[in-house]
Amino acid sequence: MGASVTVYNIIPVGKPRMTRADKWQKRPEVMRYWAFCDHVRLLGVTMPESNSHITFIIPMPKSWSKKKRQQFDGKPHQSKPDFDNLVKALSDAIYEDDAHIWDARITKLWGEIGQIIIREIA
Repeated sequence: MGASVTVYNIIPVGKPRMTRADKWQKRPEVMRYWAFCDHVRLLGVTMPESNSHITFIIPMPKSWSKKKRQQFDGKPHQSKPDFDNLVKALSDAIYEDDAHIWDARITKLWGEIGQIIIREIA
């Protein structure tokens, strides 16, 4: 009984709250979200409908000291973006309708580079 692991080198982005005006306003967070969706599709990211563990690695700010970076590397990320908005952005980028996804474990961690790690647990 093994697990397949796929690592995607992409900075995770949470889905922003959008309004009708975003069709023409081009707010930076909305533009970042659309660029993320395009990058996810370009990388061919897939997500199983069940038995998966999705880990979002959020890159640490460049302004942090070496000591602080070592202290937080691999530790829980407990600030924004919220994990539900990260999952929403990822699943919306992959699927037009993600209703068939019914089971996933989500983790958010600090790291040196942004990544999305998807483990399919057999």
